[in-house]
Amino acid sequence: MIDAIAFKLQTGTQWVHLPERYCNWRGIYNRLRMWAIDGTWERVFIALMAQADAEEDLDWAVSVDATIAGSPARGRGPQKGAPAGESDDHAIGRSRGGLTTNIHLVADGRYRPLAFVLTVGQAGEAPAFTNVMARLRAPCRRERPRTRPSWTARHTSSATPSSGASTA
Repeated sequence: MIDAIAFKLQTGTQWVHLPERYCNWRGIYNRLRMWAIDGTWERVFIALMAQADAEEDLDWAVSVDATIAGSPARGRGPQKGAPAGESDDHAIGRSRGGLTTNIHLVADGRYRPLAFVLTVGQAGEAPAFTNVMARLRAPCRRERPRTRPSWTARHTSSATPSSGASTA
């Protein structure tokens, strides 16, 4: 089951085109979806992060950056803004690129994800910095969870004009 999910995410193939060795694609899709809904993936992620921290394998010199994920154009229709009836917690917003979502991520010094936050496409990176840093926590067996990095770097967008630059 895990191998089938990993294959799908690595290759980007459609669910219906999963190789037959993985059995029924519907069962795998439904399991992935249910594990996402009930928090199984988040618990696995936290357990792996806690294990890496206990083994002193996490580099607490962290980097924070964001990227934009666009919504596919098909099926969107002529509406403006988020689709009608779209829940606020889906983080779909209108930006110059259409319907988009910002993914804000904290990674350790070895580029492994430690925490992330999704925001609407038109949201800026700076306001989300506090939220994504608040999600950073590595559980410890005998102590309080570690929540503060030893060093933080924040990437600034190359799309932001430097001082004195023309925006024409």
